[in-house]
Amino acid sequence: MSTPQEVMDDSEFAVLPFWKKLTLTDGLWAIIMALGTVLTYINYSGYMDAYEVMILVGTLISIVSLGWRWRPTQILVLVVSALSLFAMWLYAGDIARGEQSFFLKFLFSSQSAVMWMSALFVMATVAYFWGLTTRSDFINRVASGMTWCAAAMGLVGLMVRWLESYLINPDYGHIPVSNLYEVFILFSIVTALLYLYYEQRSGTKTLGGFVLLIISAAVGFLLWYAFGKEAHIIQPLVPALQSYWMKIHVPANFIGYGCFAIAAMLGVALLLIGDRSKRGFFASRLPDVAVIDDLQYKAIALGFAFFTLATILGALWAAEAWGSYWSWDPKETWALIVWLNYAAWLHMRLTKGWRGATMAWWSVIGLFVTIFAFLGVNMFLSGLHSYGEL
Repeated sequence: MSTPQEVMDDSEFAVLPFWKKLTLTDGLWAIIMALGTVLTYINYSGYMDAYEVMILVGTLISIVSLGWRWRPTQILVLVVSALSLFAMWLYAGDIARGEQSFFLKFLFSSQSAVMWMSALFVMATVAYFWGLTTRSDFINRVASGMTWCAAAMGLVGLMVRWLESYLINPDYGHIPVSNLYEVFILFSIVTALLYLYYEQRSGTKTLGGFVLLIISAAVGFLLWYAFGKEAHIIQPLVPALQSYWMKIHVPANFIGYGCFAIAAMLGVALLLIGDRSKRGFFASRLPDVAVIDDLQYKAIALGFAFFTLATILGALWAAEAWGSYWSWDPKETWALIVWLNYAAWLHMRLTKGWRGATMAWWSVIGLFVTIFAFLGVNMFLSGLHSYGEL
């Protein structure tokens, strides 16, 4: 049991300025990341222009800051870096080694790593619901560990795919966020990591199955797209995507999408609780409605911020590519609809105090609006963004 002095010390620590909470490990972490950035610049500066150097520096600052504020990501980044470098060493500059090396063929080539990611996400989904059903904290911890491993393998897959694009043909080389196959991998990883952050902050793992359901759905699409359409084959970038803007616009967009997906699945969980006085299956196992409602609000607020940033970046990209910040292209119009939808959601929450089932239904419907803006526009409408068809 903690003594009053220990409790006081913990309380004082909680209100310390951020920089006073940093440890020696945090300092070493920053040094390692800085050295990695310097080595990256030394080895690959020939492929970078001034804007991409700025992105590299911005990435360093972002990763160090993230590692300081959410320390589990320090281990994640180190593991992903080690496995990616191992794969790079195995390739030894020859793409043909992907079929000759056991580790590349079955573990660390981009396609193998993505398959492991997919399997782990599906298993984590089952494990989370198993843990929810049996009320087993051990199974929930296993499910959480699987989700971390899946995110790590997905990141390895993207990093190695980046390398493979250059090994196939230096002219093909590009950051792997350029087509539906690659961004569905990105969506799965981003959504999982965002959920894991909220899981740690909320102290409950019972919501994991709901969030992992949407990730498993994305994995199902990813597998169909890879095996049915051979979308995993690396292709050169179309001219419209050969821009440094893609490196910042797309990730910002998918942080927004990931947050909106989490909010929608939390909304599903909230709706399933129903009348807690009846003590149904979900009502007796899930956190209090106020906890879920608060997490849903935080997810949408963060998603809205990043989606707004992505929209601004997209407008700047459009001005450079097409000479106009806004052309009322179908993709742009639907992006505006998504933005207005979540702006209205936040407005009603903050000014009118709306809570509960109404906002849960709104977040669920908002996800379908977002899905249409992302996929439906590509499938059914045409315009300047018609380079991502199924």
